[in-house]
Amino acid sequence: MPLPRPRSSAGTTALDRILSEPLGAVLALDFDGTLAPIVADPRDARAHPGAAFELARLAPLVGTLAIITGRPAAVAVDYGGLAEVEGILVLGHYGLERWENGHLSVPAAPPGVRLVREELPGLLDRAGAPDGTWIEDKGHALAVHTRRAPDPEAALILLRSPLDDLAQRAGLVVEPGRMVIELRPPGMDKGTALAAVVSDRGATSVLYAGDDLGDLAAFDAVERLRDRGVAGITVCSGSDEVATLAQRADLVVDGPAGIVELLSGLREALARGGTTH
Repeated sequence: MPLPRPRSSAGTTALDRILSEPLGAVLALDFDGTLAPIVADPRDARAHPGAAFELARLAPLVGTLAIITGRPAAVAVDYGGLAEVEGILVLGHYGLERWENGHLSVPAAPPGVRLVREELPGLLDRAGAPDGTWIEDKGHALAVHTRRAPDPEAALILLRSPLDDLAQRAGLVVEPGRMVIELRPPGMDKGTALAAVVSDRGATSVLYAGDDLGDLAAFDAVERLRDRGVAGITVCSGSDEVATLAQRADLVVDGPAGIVELLSGLREALARGGTTH
């Protein structure tokens, strides 16, 4: 399968370096919307068929393969079938949690999470949240989903201000996403997590693939890493819901299916000795 070519010179440089020096590469991917299709209930999300298989075949060929997600790390491992991918690193809760080689590291949740957990149901009632709005408790964060509401976008607009106020009182930050608003601890985002992995591994190149607004921090990190001499490429798992990432990305593919094809193309190119065709 031929590799798609990036539309930027920086992306092309990074892809060429990944292929010529694969053991110096960090390949990092978001989970929901990138490896797994977006579904009405995130508890039903599972990785695209073939994703774990392609990751497992690619992992021995590159320096580091990582998943960086807002989900708890153990949930991403379970929903993605990632326990079978030897050597993969899974960073959950935007990097607060770490799963590697079957070992999970989970810090204690800050007090603000408990406050939000207690007050959020009453806040939604007082705000007049429409039917279909529901709360996902992620342990270290809570998310309010509106995808099942009659008008998901209007529900987000209605709830944004009261959720901002609650987050401020709890000492948390607000992370908007695809028909969801998440309240989570400050101090860690996907960009911070990605930069730490690149630094820890001494990487000479990095690829990051995402689909949502929470992935913009990782795109920013890739741009900063370029200034430090690390070749970087940003990939968007394209959708009709979020255009911002597609406008920023060096390469846009067709959703999770396109991500799986990209992983397969990388693996085939590396097996040929790093040639793109």
